[in-house]
Amino acid sequence: MISNKDYIFGIRAVIEAIEAGRNIDKILVRKDLTGDLSRELFGKIKQRGLLMQRVPGEKLNRITMKNHQGVIALLSPIEYQHLGDLIPLFYEEGRTPLLILLDGLTDTRNFGAIARTAECAGADAIVIPERNSVSVTPDAVKTSAGALLHIPVCRVNTILQAVKELHDNGYQVVGASEKGAVDYTELDYTVPTAIVMGAENTGISNEVLRQCDALGAIPIRGHIGSLNVSVAAGVMMYEAVRQRMCNK
Repeated sequence: MISNKDYIFGIRAVIEAIEAGRNIDKILVRKDLTGDLSRELFGKIKQRGLLMQRVPGEKLNRITMKNHQGVIALLSPIEYQHLGDLIPLFYEEGRTPLLILLDGLTDTRNFGAIARTAECAGADAIVIPERNSVSVTPDAVKTSAGALLHIPVCRVNTILQAVKELHDNGYQVVGASEKGAVDYTELDYTVPTAIVMGAENTGISNEVLRQCDALGAIPIRGHIGSLNVSVAAGVMMYEAVRQRMCNK
């Protein structure tokens, strides 16, 4: 359930929120919305590089029955970071970066659990795609026990684009996948590393899998074929922690 503190509705109110620099997760716009004021809104959205989704009016009405004028801005508890800004910063600070890339994750509880583990493990950032993905909502922050307020979250056009950018900057990209031919403990996490976790039902997308430097498999000894993604992410992250502690 979205609280009325978590969104702003109405075209002029949303324009003012954008101009004031409010942290906006995404803006929902009725599919058939037109007019001079809406064109001004679209210009502001493009100028700020905000995420906009065209949706049926019924979806907006489920959030509020007040006069939303076809526009609702969902607010974010955080300000998303730019991956391109963080990559050189980690090197400048002398870190051996560890990033967590979430390829199509959609469950808020899994997102929160992964973020909590990432913060505890000392990961440097979480990267999510703009579309068909979780985002940082108040529910996600609550599920993460507040971890999402402490660890940088980057939102990118696609995870594939992020992987290519990380490759260009000297990162190895490791995918967590049952398709992996190597035990996850045999991989070297002591170098700048990005760990990719896939969607709950489909795993890492094929195009991202092909771009990974290595695929690490977590052994399964029981009857169920796979771990929950948040548990698998924790296993991978703490192997990186273990190796880096032993490497000191």
